[in-house]
Amino acid sequence: MTLASLADHASLLLLGAGLLFWFWGTWPLLESRTYLSKLHALSVADTLGSTLMLLGLLLRIPGQWPLLVLALVALILWNTIFGYVLANCWLDSRRPIPPEPKP
Repeated sequence: MTLASLADHASLLLLGAGLLFWFWGTWPLLESRTYLSKLHALSVADTLGSTLMLLGLLLRIPGQWPLLVLALVALILWNTIFGYVLANCWLDSRRPIPPEPKP
């Protein structure tokens, strides 16, 4: 087995695993759990699946590594920050509004 053939097989394995994580993360959206539980499951599985797919593409087209590494870093940072922002907005909407002080 040549090195190119091994890289092709590893690339296909990573791409397939990434696709499985995408579907696995979508499944909790159909369950009746809290919003934050659904968000957490979706964001973790989506980030992991997309990361595996980008690594698979990196093996398949190594000449594009600067663009793929930039996409990988941006994906990880964006998904993490976006998840925290949504969770914080959801928690703020559930906090009771304090009563106004009486004069």
